[in-house]
Amino acid sequence: MTTAADQRAAGAGLPADALPWLEELQGRTVVVKFGGNAMVDPALHRTFAQDVVELWHAGLHPVVVHGGGPQISAMLDRLDLEVRFEAGLRVTTPEAMDVVRMVLTGRVQRDLVGAINAHGPFAVGMSGEDGHTMTAVRRPAWVDGRPVDIGQVGDVVAVEPGTVRGLLEQGRIPVVSPVARGADGQIYNVNADLAASALAVALGAERLVMLTDVAGLYADWPHSTEVIERLTAGELDVLLPGLASGMLPKMEGCLRAVRSGVARAHVLDGRVPHAVLSGVFAQKSPGTTVVPDPAPVDEEMNA
Repeated sequence: MTTAADQRAAGAGLPADALPWLEELQGRTVVVKFGGNAMVDPALHRTFAQDVVELWHAGLHPVVVHGGGPQISAMLDRLDLEVRFEAGLRVTTPEAMDVVRMVLTGRVQRDLVGAINAHGPFAVGMSGEDGHTMTAVRRPAWVDGRPVDIGQVGDVVAVEPGTVRGLLEQGRIPVVSPVARGADGQIYNVNADLAASALAVALGAERLVMLTDVAGLYADWPHSTEVIERLTAGELDVLLPGLASGMLPKMEGCLRAVRSGVARAHVLDGRVPHAVLSGVFAQKSPGTTVVPDPAPVDEEMNA
């Protein structure tokens, strides 16, 4: 007998082993951070948009938070402005901040909204500034134990998810640029990984998905490319200080998310077509999955 879940899975083009997760994730929110090579490869850009729409067709509520590092760097180069990173984060001067806002909300977001809307009137673009969705403070940074000034780089301290929830209730797919306003009126460039994590927590998302340009978190980089398939929050916390700067914000975002109510966080290889569908629905997710620490035995017995 064919169930409604079977029909949804077939209609949405989901992986063959998707049914158990499909039932569990019905009506739940999945926040996907879009970045890396998938942003600049046209074929991967298209398949990502297809994946997001297929999540919607399968009965989930996808929310996309996008980066735009390569595009921002290219525009800064074109304008002869410095491109520099410290502690894995872009140093953002006032001049660079103008470029960040222009590129993220004026180009990258519009391209992604257009790719999703090629499949129907689903996507609506917004930024963390809209509706005071994200409030940030200046993020401190340290390199080799000393503080460094990274400019208008923010850390999200408050999320007002009402605007995003309203779009989800209307059947839309919010596409969010990681730009936030501070209580002091300052505009901040927020790392997209950390913005996605903060939004996932505020929305009570079931899943957080991070796309990157590697297969997952390596067990012994650069000596080995063996991927750690699964980590608890506590295990990740131990590893975090020694991670390479590029992976640090992603794993920090995963850790924050699962410690604040998100059931699973996935770091996936965005160079692989349809990585999002595989990460969300496959019984053995590719990449690295981060889960909360197990509950103490006495809590389980009293539950």
